[in-house]
Amino acid sequence: MTARTVRDYIRTIHDFPHEGILFRDVTTLFADARGFRMAVDQILHDHTGQRIDKVVGLEARGFILGGAVAHQLSTGFVPIRKKGKLPGAVISEAYTLEYGEAVMEIHDDALKPGDKVLIVDDLLATGGTAEASVKLCRRLGAEVVGCAFVIDLPELGGRKRLERTGIPVTALCEFDGA
Repeated sequence: MTARTVRDYIRTIHDFPHEGILFRDVTTLFADARGFRMAVDQILHDHTGQRIDKVVGLEARGFILGGAVAHQLSTGFVPIRKKGKLPGAVISEAYTLEYGEAVMEIHDDALKPGDKVLIVDDLLATGGTAEASVKLCRRLGAEVVGCAFVIDLPELGGRKRLERTGIPVTALCEFDGA
C-alpha cells in the first residue's frame, strides 16, 4: 500500500460554485485525523527554525488550519476577516476580484511592530486575499516571514504575485486548472 499524501485527502467537486469550476475541497482533509495532522506537521516542518510570534489565518478555512498551527507553535492566532465581521477597531485593505472588489480587515491592535507572522490559508489562487493580508500585517508593523497554503493553483499566478512582495510561499500540493 502506497503512503497517502495531503493531496490524496482533498476532494474535487465539479461545477462548484459555478459551472466549469473544479472546487478543491479541504474539508475531507480536515475531517481525517491523519490527513489533518499531516497537513499541520508539513506546514510546521516548512517553517522549522523560524521565529513566529503570531499565526494569521484567513477567513474561513485558514482559521481551522491556522489555529492548529498556532497551537503547535504555542503562539497566538490572529484572524483576518471579510469586511464587517470583526467587532471593535479595525484596519481595512481593499483588493480586486475578477468582477469587483472585496475588503479584508484585522483588529488594529492584533499585531505589534516587529511581530514575526506566518499567514496560513487553505488555497492560493490569484493571491489577492493573501496579498491584502500581507499589506494589513505590514501596516501594523509586523514582519511576514512566510505564507503557507495547503493548495496552490499555479496557473492563476498567486505564488508569483506574493513572491513579488518578498514573501516566501509554501504550498503542500498543487492542482492544475482553476
